[in-house]
Amino acid sequence: MVEARITVNGKSTPISPAAPHTTVLDFLRERGFTGSKEGCAEGECGACSIMVARPGVEQPTDWVAVNACLVPVAALDGQEIVTAEGLGTLDATGAPTELHPVQREMAVRGGSQCGYCTPGFICSMASEYYRPGRCPSAVGEDSAVVDSAAVADSAAAPPHSHDGEHGPNGFDLHALSGNLCRCTGYRPIRDAAYALGAPDADDPFARRREQAAPAPVATEYTRDGRTFRRPASLADAVALLRERPDAVLVAGSTDWGVEVNIRARRAEYAIAIDRLPELRELRIAPGHIEIGAAVPLTEIERRLDGGVPLLSELFPQFASRLIRNNATLGGNLGTGSPIGDSPPALLALGASVLLASADGEREVDLADYFTGYRQSLRRPDELIRAVRIPLPLAPVAAFHKIAKRRFDDISSVAVAFALDIEDGTVRAARIGLGGVAATPIRARDTEAALIGQPWSTDTVERAARLLQAEGTPMSDHRASAEYRAAMLGQSLRKLYAQTTEAVLS
Repeated sequence: MVEARITVNGKSTPISPAAPHTTVLDFLRERGFTGSKEGCAEGECGACSIMVARPGVEQPTDWVAVNACLVPVAALDGQEIVTAEGLGTLDATGAPTELHPVQREMAVRGGSQCGYCTPGFICSMASEYYRPGRCPSAVGEDSAVVDSAAVADSAAAPPHSHDGEHGPNGFDLHALSGNLCRCTGYRPIRDAAYALGAPDADDPFARRREQAAPAPVATEYTRDGRTFRRPASLADAVALLRERPDAVLVAGSTDWGVEVNIRARRAEYAIAIDRLPELRELRIAPGHIEIGAAVPLTEIERRLDGGVPLLSELFPQFASRLIRNNATLGGNLGTGSPIGDSPPALLALGASVLLASADGEREVDLADYFTGYRQSLRRPDELIRAVRIPLPLAPVAAFHKIAKRRFDDISSVAVAFALDIEDGTVRAARIGLGGVAATPIRARDTEAALIGQPWSTDTVERAARLLQAEGTPMSDHRASAEYRAAMLGQSLRKLYAQTTEAVLS
């Protein structure tokens, strides 16, 4: 095997002697890149944010912001990253000579005070700065002098330019939803984001987007008796998993990274499946949509482009953009958490899971997949290859997440609806629930009570009382059992109100 290396700010650097579980954040700081900070070690604060060159959706390369505190550095073997130190213009000795436009706007608009969170904000902001189609201004315009008010008045401004979550320059504030500041306040940071124009024509990071991102590298990295493996193909991965069924499967590492940091878990053997080509496909066939288990959620959102409305409602409420840039459907299902956000939506969509092993592949209805708390039908020698969603989709769909915060929070209760209502009668119904049992579940009794009945106040009220009795909710620090039950019934009433308003409008 070739020596494991990572390109940091344009310079190839060996990963050795870092341990296989060492995070990218610790790796960087040990080498003097101290801009990235550890604020939470759980992927919630964004102080550790860096940019990674990834295969693009609309261009050869996308600059993607991720949490360096969660990703093992061995997972970036052969990859290319940029830290806040690498954004500005550097001289031959590596000393900064000129600020990057994002850094400049943060400075002049007072977006930084203590500075602890600033490098993370800057990397997340720079990733959005380089998002294709983000700014209506022509490439080559001086980003330091773009008049954002003029952009807002321009006929070329994007259609969402006047909503509360996008700037007049197309900047999506969700790009910063995983970054926290505790002293400056967010208005000057938002002002800096909204002042950014298009990158200059000679911007090196803009030009880098036109070249292919680094290809996946087969990796076998062993230190101190622990091994990190990245197989080259799915066949290699399942063969390896048969030999080592005790191995930890690593995709986006948004869950495993927390286990490493907070609970000091150490894997004797880890197998990375995040870059397997067979797990990164998204196909729309005549009878179904198949989503690879290792496609990051942000990429799914962009590639589907609203084609699955229920998932379009789910994604903005799933953690933060920083997490969604790495998190996968396979990982969310693989952990088996009863409060994962995607299982209720996928249950409502009637999804199935494709499980691959050295013996071949089998398809399992997601409603049958979970067998107990963090347990499933998946065997130790199997991995999730893809999720399959049948077509056509139900015309009425909604995802309701009840949590203490609107964004970037863990669900107390999650409810997903997929209904077929024809001529005022419910012809079909699927309802997925999270947070009310040891596993995500279908609300079977409520579904049966709706099917064949008129979509009316009386029907909904009877069904809402049944829905409140579904599952076995418990009381914990997020919500009481009584509250969880009440929110189930209220979600159905809310859906009815929303559909009635849509008809009346």
